[in-house]
Amino acid sequence: MKREFIICDVFARRRFEGNQLAVFPDGAGLSDEEMQALAREIHFSETTFILSDRPNERGWPVRIFTPAREVPFAGHPTLGTAYVVWDRFLGRKGEEVRLDLKVGVVPVAVEEREERLVMTQVPPVFGSVVEPEAAARVLGLTRADIDERFPVQEVSTGLPFVIVPVKSLAAMQGIKVSLAEYYGLTDKLEAKAFLAFSPETVDPMCRLHVRVFCDYYDVPEDPATGSANGCLCAWLVRHRYLGESEFAIQTEQGVEMKRPSLLYLRGEERSEGIRVRVGGRVVVAGQGQFEV
Repeated sequence: MKREFIICDVFARRRFEGNQLAVFPDGAGLSDEEMQALAREIHFSETTFILSDRPNERGWPVRIFTPAREVPFAGHPTLGTAYVVWDRFLGRKGEEVRLDLKVGVVPVAVEEREERLVMTQVPPVFGSVVEPEAAARVLGLTRADIDERFPVQEVSTGLPFVIVPVKSLAAMQGIKVSLAEYYGLTDKLEAKAFLAFSPETVDPMCRLHVRVFCDYYDVPEDPATGSANGCLCAWLVRHRYLGESEFAIQTEQGVEMKRPSLLYLRGEERSEGIRVRVGGRVVVAGQGQFEV
């Protein structure tokens, strides 16, 4: 049977930027092994499978795979898949697409005027605080490169990351991950990936410069990571890094990989907790078919 896939560039200003995503709009009937094999063959950071041509009572059922394993949630696959649902199945009508993911229901708003999709992530969970020296060794930095006014900490909005505040852009551009230190530390943590960021940026329109490292998921570095930026957004709110509890900013990622990405982050603290929204543009780059 032929299975169509659509390639989207997510968090991209234009085609061939941002993070690549393959979406299979007809994923029904594929086995776990077939989905994993297709994700491994395509070898993007994630591949998604829409399991039905109509939503269930929770939303559109979707599964997400990295080349190495299935994950309960990931940011750019959520936005890219929501775009395909909106374009393919809804005829570009409606202002919201609800995806039924392993992590739960994730609503995605379609903001046509701003030419972006914005997801509301599940409430954040704050985990262990990590020693700055240990994080520095993972990233090939010195302890002096870490901004110790703020904690290095695990945060999850569906998928956990270690958030590492770095002082300078120069240090960010010099990161070289030590896999021995990476696996030595992640073996002790729930989080299996790292987000490092600095207040110095390449693009003056952006507030923060971001890099994300996910060797555990067979993704050494990711050019745009909505899930990790959601964790960053929650961390920024909790620790008042920007000096306030409510903000809307843009971050840049993927610059070092020559796939520059632009992510929109909106964070706010309410009586019921921290609310995190992450968004960006989705650009269709191509399509094709596999024999399965």
